[in-house]
Amino acid sequence: MAKFHIVVDGDACPVKHEIAVTARQFSVPVLMVSSYDHLIREEEGVTAVQVDRSDQSADLYIANHITRGDIVITQDYGLAALALAKGCYVISFRGKHYGDNDIELMLDRRHHQAKARRMGKHSKGPKPITADDKIFFQHNLTIILQDLQENVQL
Repeated sequence: MAKFHIVVDGDACPVKHEIAVTARQFSVPVLMVSSYDHLIREEEGVTAVQVDRSDQSADLYIANHITRGDIVITQDYGLAALALAKGCYVISFRGKHYGDNDIELMLDRRHHQAKARRMGKHSKGPKPITADDKIFFQHNLTIILQDLQENVQL
């Protein structure tokens, strides 16, 4: 049995199916956290937790329930920074690994973009996720799970 979990920031997660399938292949439990505004169904190996709709409720729940070695899946740079500080592996919905070396730059970029939005400048949102993005994500999650399971002491 794995000594770690996959914890998902589930509100806007477009790769829920890929996470569940990949986690089952490795017998790793998944915790999907979302607000009451988003329906997440439990399935084999996946536990769903719903939190209130306030802005950071899912992120706070996740931050309070992750432990060293867990895999956190999120697009939120703030949550990614908290997870990295707790010794977690962090990957985006598109399969990008967040690391200690780049999180500060990402947080700085997020700050400048928020500042620009407050001044009335609007940008396009992220591009829609494609089938290739989902394959890339699943491939990178598989690599992380293989590496972790090879290094787990039984």
